[in-house]
Amino acid sequence: MPQLPKIVLVGPPNVGKSALFNVLTGTYVTVSNYPGTTVDISQGKCRIQNRTFELIDTPGTYSLLPLSDEEKVTRQFLFSEKPAMVVQVIDAKNIRRMLAMTLALIDAGLPVVLDLNIMDEAQQAGVLINIPILEDILGIPVVATSALKRWGLDDLKKAIVRHQYKTPLALKFSDQIENAIELIDSLLTAEYGVSKRMIALLLLQQDGEMLPRITAEKNYEQIAKCVNDLVGQFSYSLDYVLAMERQEMVDKILQTTVREGRVHSHGFRETIGDWTRNPWTGIPVLCLVLYYGLYQFVGNFGAGFLVDYIDTNIFGQYLSPFIESIVTQYVPFHWAQSLLIGEYGIFTLGFRYAVAIILPIVGTFFFMFAILEDCGYLPRLAMLMDRIFQYIGLNGRAVIPLTLGLGCGTMATVVTRTLETKRERLLATFLLTLTIPCSAQLGLVLALLSRNSLTLVLWAAYILGIFVIAGLLGERLLPGERSPFYLEIPPLRIPVMSNVFMKAYTRMMWYFVEITPVFILTSIFLWLGERSGILQGMIYYLQPFMSFLGLPPETAQVFLFGFFRRDYGAAGLYDMSLNGMLNDYQLLVAATTLTLFVPCIAQLVVLLKERGFSVAMLILLCVILTAFFSGWMMNQIISLLGLI
Repeated sequence: MPQLPKIVLVGPPNVGKSALFNVLTGTYVTVSNYPGTTVDISQGKCRIQNRTFELIDTPGTYSLLPLSDEEKVTRQFLFSEKPAMVVQVIDAKNIRRMLAMTLALIDAGLPVVLDLNIMDEAQQAGVLINIPILEDILGIPVVATSALKRWGLDDLKKAIVRHQYKTPLALKFSDQIENAIELIDSLLTAEYGVSKRMIALLLLQQDGEMLPRITAEKNYEQIAKCVNDLVGQFSYSLDYVLAMERQEMVDKILQTTVREGRVHSHGFRETIGDWTRNPWTGIPVLCLVLYYGLYQFVGNFGAGFLVDYIDTNIFGQYLSPFIESIVTQYVPFHWAQSLLIGEYGIFTLGFRYAVAIILPIVGTFFFMFAILEDCGYLPRLAMLMDRIFQYIGLNGRAVIPLTLGLGCGTMATVVTRTLETKRERLLATFLLTLTIPCSAQLGLVLALLSRNSLTLVLWAAYILGIFVIAGLLGERLLPGERSPFYLEIPPLRIPVMSNVFMKAYTRMMWYFVEITPVFILTSIFLWLGERSGILQGMIYYLQPFMSFLGLPPETAQVFLFGFFRRDYGAAGLYDMSLNGMLNDYQLLVAATTLTLFVPCIAQLVVLLKERGFSVAMLILLCVILTAFFSGWMMNQIISLLGLI
């Protein structure tokens, strides 16, 4: 079956690529890792004038000289996949910052359509762009769209199917640079997927991936000499020189194509946007978002009401009795019945867990995340927290997975893919696994400890202190440096609900398809453990550790169940407390240790998938040791103070 022609969307974050992708593809979307990476590539099909294309949404990128894994994947895709069309999506208001990459794509010899998206906001801001003149200068189709409001899309589709390359006007670097480019171009003999002019430019910029590749060239020594000779002619790095000259080209283009009209006044939305970035007002706003968005909506509504309703009413009253009757009637073997509908059966635990428990939490989480994403709050939150996170070796981007961990740790572990370096992904994953309770566990712990305000304050302070200490140690012990932080700040806007529902639905379906087989395999593993006596043995061997923490032996089962689902463990503590088996301060020790204890089995499975077996096991070992040591320390402090 012949492959469909590929249309690739490229551009920086927060310019509407995902909105455009969703509008063009509808719901026929798959999200997968690019081979050899944990970076997501979204793929779907779209119909344009009776022709079917494969549409690919690439990670956000600012340049073809990559600084992050996401930018590396985007460039690798462009260089290796031979797309039929590259649609560069930019924010029309910020055309000056984004047109340099347009020139780079043209230099690469790629078939480019420039999409000036969010044009409605550009017009409101007084930015007027002469599109016909811009097309003539660049030699590529230029269209204006607003993906959220769905206008200009017909023009974009026509530009894609009617694209014809036109020679752009002379946009050249200085003579000595152009001479070096032409010489390197003539010396290159291998095929690199893009124009030799682009390869020459990357070599002059000392690109870390391209330099090793040209060592196989028969003219390698001459190419290297040409690069070194040109480097010696400038007091600054060639990367800087090329960037400055390209920006001069951009400014020259904009002189004849862009005019600033009336200046948009600093209105109410801009004022709210300023509040979200100012620490004095931004922290209270963040607290409101966490409380209403994650705790109330995802935690209480999703993990509470929806989970209880689906599990109790739909599964408890209808699905489970129906499946049990079918299995009992048609499956004669007891062990097979146990495998399907037993306590740890494929349906009872695997499918029911995925549909009745995980899906409502993930669905509400994705819905709230799409709202925060579309309204423009997440980049502002990243800016707000960047100054704080730099002390623990992370930048502002890390606030997104760490905040989302308060909703669902499993999903937050996946979202660490958005961080730029392996070091940052590892550190954020460790902090998530160790110190961030999910909404279901957090709600139960708060309910447990709220009867004694002192224990609640001690628990929160202790967990926060461990988060800070773990971050500071990670910053010093893990090799590498904190990546630079740069982010486009879109204007605050009212989310378009159709786009919010589309994003939430698409992501929810992708997550459900990916996680359901994992839970089925997990249920089989637990079934084997229960029939072989391994689970009972694990409870037995956990009991001495409970004595080490000053807790009764019965707490061992609570910790084991907390591994299967975090709120199961907290619920077990609740039952023990009601039965008088734990006093307030033993409850504090247990809740603290359980919060820091190993992640639930779903998060562990994702951890193994994202970080690999050896790294995941090392994280797990560190988490277990930290949890029990922290619980022991708290027990000792309470004992010394005479509280127990």
